[in-house]
Amino acid sequence: MSKFAKIPLMIAGVGAGLFVGTFTMYMFNLDMKMMTLIAPLLEKWYDSREHDFYL
Repeated sequence: MSKFAKIPLMIAGVGAGLFVGTFTMYMFNLDMKMMTLIAPLLEKWYDSREHDFYL
């Protein structure tokens, strides 16, 4: 198989892998489960910043 014939197959494989990964994240709601771990870190960082209350 030539080099130029493998490139579309590799692109299709990467696309299929990304689709399966994002579909799995969607079905099991993994993005929001990950946010429960990240949210305390983000809140701690945001609360430590100096805020401009006079907009």
